[in-house]
Amino acid sequence: MKRSFINNEIAAGIKFLDGMKVKLPPFAYWTANDWKTKGPEYNEIRECMLGWDITDFGSGNFESTGLLLFTIRNGIKDSKKHFKPYAEKCLIVKENQVTPMHYHYHKMEDIINRGGGDLMIQVYNRDKDSGLAASPVEINMDGKHSVVDAGTILCLTPGQSITLPPFQYHKFWAQGGTVVVGEVSMVNDDNADNHFHEPKSRFSKIEEDEPAKFLLFSEC
Repeated sequence: MKRSFINNEIAAGIKFLDGMKVKLPPFAYWTANDWKTKGPEYNEIRECMLGWDITDFGSGNFESTGLLLFTIRNGIKDSKKHFKPYAEKCLIVKENQVTPMHYHYHKMEDIINRGGGDLMIQVYNRDKDSGLAASPVEINMDGKHSVVDAGTILCLTPGQSITLPPFQYHKFWAQGGTVVVGEVSMVNDDNADNHFHEPKSRFSKIEEDEPAKFLLFSEC
């Protein structure tokens, strides 16, 4: 993924969120030069993986398989440093842009359609070999418990949400326009807590074709 593409996508994401009247914390708008002036008083941002993140999951085609997101708050699992038992993210999901089928080993999360189009989410249980089970899936959407068939595609209209427990497979994409997605969860660790049904690269390799305008969380 080229740095110029990352710069443009983050700038476009900020513009889109502004249009949706969604504001992020001040550090979301800091430039690479701004970061040079930020000392150890901002180490929580650096150490808790806060900030911008973009990935094409190794697909080479961000528009079809990819995600732009911003981690607003997070803790560190099993640590008293920067202790928070929760995390919050803002995701920008484009129409028909897929986040591939995966589950989390530890994290329970609520996925919330904050506005825009509809968010489509497909769910499966995990079988004993970490494959897609054929068994019915228990789901909880906005306080309503129900059971659906394996592979059911659910539609979250603006304002709706779903709770995803650990080991429940899910993939999602937008229909009818770009969606602002909120994620409220237990502590997030994208280095170790994701299992993809088909092997994927969570982080993209960057080709430095121009200077960075905004830093990703791993660069702060």
